[in-house]
Amino acid sequence: MSDEEIVRRKYAALRAVMDERSRRIWAATEAKAAGHGGFSAVVRATGMSSRTLARGVRELEVGEALPPGRVRWPGGGRKPATLLLPGLPEALEHLVDPVSRGDPDSPLRWTCESTRRLATELAERGFDVSHTLVAQLLHEAGYSLQANRKTREGSHHPDRNAQFEHINRQVQRHVRRGQPAISVDTKKKELVGDFKNAGREWRPKGRPEEVRVHDFLDKTLGKAIPYGVYDMARNAGWVSVGIDHDTATFAVATIRRWWRRMGKRAYPKARSLLITADSGGSNGSRVRLWKWELQRLADEIGLAIQVSHLPPGTSKWNKIEHRLFSFITRNWRGRPLLSHATIVNLIASTRTHTGLRVRCELDQQPYPPKTVVTDQQMQSIDLTPDNFHGEWNYTIRPRRK
Repeated sequence: MSDEEIVRRKYAALRAVMDERSRRIWAATEAKAAGHGGFSAVVRATGMSSRTLARGVRELEVGEALPPGRVRWPGGGRKPATLLLPGLPEALEHLVDPVSRGDPDSPLRWTCESTRRLATELAERGFDVSHTLVAQLLHEAGYSLQANRKTREGSHHPDRNAQFEHINRQVQRHVRRGQPAISVDTKKKELVGDFKNAGREWRPKGRPEEVRVHDFLDKTLGKAIPYGVYDMARNAGWVSVGIDHDTATFAVATIRRWWRRMGKRAYPKARSLLITADSGGSNGSRVRLWKWELQRLADEIGLAIQVSHLPPGTSKWNKIEHRLFSFITRNWRGRPLLSHATIVNLIASTRTHTGLRVRCELDQQPYPPKTVVTDQQMQSIDLTPDNFHGEWNYTIRPRRK
């Protein structure tokens, strides 16, 4: 039996139990022991590259010692795809964002797109990646696999996904043009007082803060109605905490406050304002008062107001839920909301590592419910429905004075 065959059999027996460094050191030892021609024989017997074997010989002769637990020097090995393909994570996020879903009280998200389809779409954009790498990048970005029952909520309109894509295009268009694009909604109403608030906070051991046993409205303290505005381009939020009723007048009053305090300064050259909102509640697509108040706002600030409603049953996918309200909830978890001032301060102190900043004010104005908008008032609104689902997408322009 030749020396080369002996080395081949040894390598076949030992390969499975050796790591990368052990294999090259063992191969270098065999090459030196074989003498003249041993280097080439070991390369042929093991299939190892000559460069790898040469590195093993160098480590053996010079005594280059790697740190414990390492098999190669720092920087060695194949570089991650994110370094070899700059812009890959951003391109993937761009693909899944219009169709991503998630729980607003959880950082987990999931997407309707399969990893193979995403890999194909990335290849069309110049990123040659496998579906397994796409899955890895999705996990790193906070996405997770979810059961089918987790991807349905409420009624399922046949154009639901198309509406999400339409909204995404509108937002991108406004952001590219430097025009304001906001997401609005009412956060869950809160009882004011020493009531239990979900979550936990750090306190001395055995000394939890005592709260009431029953959650009955304290008529003296009342309730808090936070209505929020989230600027999708600037990652900034505004919240008005109302104390009366959650009406369309209150909703538009909050947008008006945001524009006066933050929006006008941030967008001095604005010509239009895009609002994305749920299809129900005080800012619902069928609420007459919502459209009437938006007309008054458009007349006042001189901007065309473009509105796009999320399809029915998809309120949890509103941007403001994920980018603003969820962080407010985390910020005050485990803390009783003892007063309106406490609520305002906790909302205003909400911060994130991505730079979210929030301003908050108490709105003590009365907002009577069941305000009637007449047919004559509706006819005076300068409203233009979009060609695609005009009941969800429309523009209200300032009326000539």
